[in-house]
Amino acid sequence: MKTLKILLSFALTATLFISCYTEVVVDDIIDEPRISLNQLLGSYDLWYVDINSTVGYGETPFLQKAFTVSFLNGVVYANNNIAGLGANGDGFGIDVGSYDAYEMILDVQHDIDGFSTFDVYEVDFNTIELYNPNNDTSYFLDGYQRNSFDYDFVFYDNIHYFLQEYEAWEKTYTSEFGVLNEFDNENYLQFLAGGNDSTFRSSQDDTGMNVNNLLWDYTGLYGVGDVSGNNLLKTLTLDYDSLDNEFFELTVINDSKIELFHPTSETVYEFVGRGYIQFLKSSDDKTKGKKVQKDKKRKFRKDKVANPRENTRKV
Repeated sequence: MKTLKILLSFALTATLFISCYTEVVVDDIIDEPRISLNQLLGSYDLWYVDINSTVGYGETPFLQKAFTVSFLNGVVYANNNIAGLGANGDGFGIDVGSYDAYEMILDVQHDIDGFSTFDVYEVDFNTIELYNPNNDTSYFLDGYQRNSFDYDFVFYDNIHYFLQEYEAWEKTYTSEFGVLNEFDNENYLQFLAGGNDSTFRSSQDDTGMNVNNLLWDYTGLYGVGDVSGNNLLKTLTLDYDSLDNEFFELTVINDSKIELFHPTSETVYEFVGRGYIQFLKSSDDKTKGKKVQKDKKRKFRKDKVANPRENTRKV
């Protein structure tokens, strides 16, 4: 009986030793890197910049401007405009700079904003974090293929930027039905980028004028809102101090035409965008005849918060 107990004890000890040894081997395998950074960046056509997930009080300008970025063979592409989203550059957008990816570090040389360096972290199967140690700020990018990316959602979720992408919106149609009202006299609208991101101007100048010669009669605040149950319909409110607010239902007809329905008077207006503003990389020959803006940036829809990630890389 004593001999049997000794044998059982020896067998149990050997089993435990083998089990522990096996666990160590499995852990070693999990720790091995799966793919390179270049492979990771190229695994999706588009990286959507989830601006409201950003953490940290700093700012990386080229990411603040972009709705999507792509990394293709050393070239950085970006969709900085809402007008033409999904069509520009076959959906990739425009060439805005170059990049180098090594280990888990991404270096970007932007044609306007200069050099930025990032530590890259894989958050989940289609999300990466770009941490800029120079400003202690992280941007989070969600990966998509072009054929499954919802360009329409991004377009309608950012209508206020679309309104800012033209020097002016000229009234080209007023319905014969509807009650006469003060807004009938307004022939141009302008929505200004930058600042509080909610300033508009209006003009009663005659239609057909050069937008550079317009005299703006009024400056006020505007707001764009959602309509419950209809993602393709928005509301537009123009704050006229002396006339109270003008409220409209806003429908996008195409990349350069909008319809405004005025419920108070039941009048329908159409406005066409004049003087397209393309947010480009530089004012080279490709931009002739177009106004180039460098200062348009997407705004956060919540307060900034501190970045919990510790800056451990020396830069």
